[in-house]
Amino acid sequence: MVQLTRIYTRGGDKGKTSLGTGQRVEKHDLRVAAYGSVDEANAVIGLARLHTAGDAEAEGMLARIQNDLFDLGADLCTPEVEGETRERLRIVASQVERLEREIDAMNARLAPLKSFILPGGTPASAWLHLARTVVRRAERDMTALARRDSLNQEALRYINRLSDHLFVMARHLNDDGARDVLWTPGATR
Repeated sequence: MVQLTRIYTRGGDKGKTSLGTGQRVEKHDLRVAAYGSVDEANAVIGLARLHTAGDAEAEGMLARIQNDLFDLGADLCTPEVEGETRERLRIVASQVERLEREIDAMNARLAPLKSFILPGGTPASAWLHLARTVVRRAERDMTALARRDSLNQEALRYINRLSDHLFVMARHLNDDGARDVLWTPGATR
């Protein structure tokens, strides 16, 4: 486990930070941007959780996702090293599969969409739509990183599935879609 006794180290004062391997990189490095976006998504999900009282199912799913996102951050901040024997924390297929099962279960209760959805409805739903957009940015950051460096493919699958999960959960928390705000193309012309 991690034990932090001091929060500031002064190690980043010159624009660099340490990865999980100890390697020093610029704070604007693609890898740092990727796990920074994941961290931001986690914070927005925390805000959404403030509005899920009374829905133990949603609360449980979001709690697991927040923990997964710390796993994903650990995965991203520790580059894969060929021949390394030390086992590193990585996103695994079972985490992706759990998201898929949860998506399918929630989606089975929803009416099919007939339009795109505008972020809104309930506060929890609105926050989840924001979290979904941050997750999409994290996915763009991760795919850019994957063009340069080796990246855990399960991590890429996880982040892709997560945005779908948050979208479906946002609908679930809008009274199973009854409070969805639908886009009306050209309505304000």
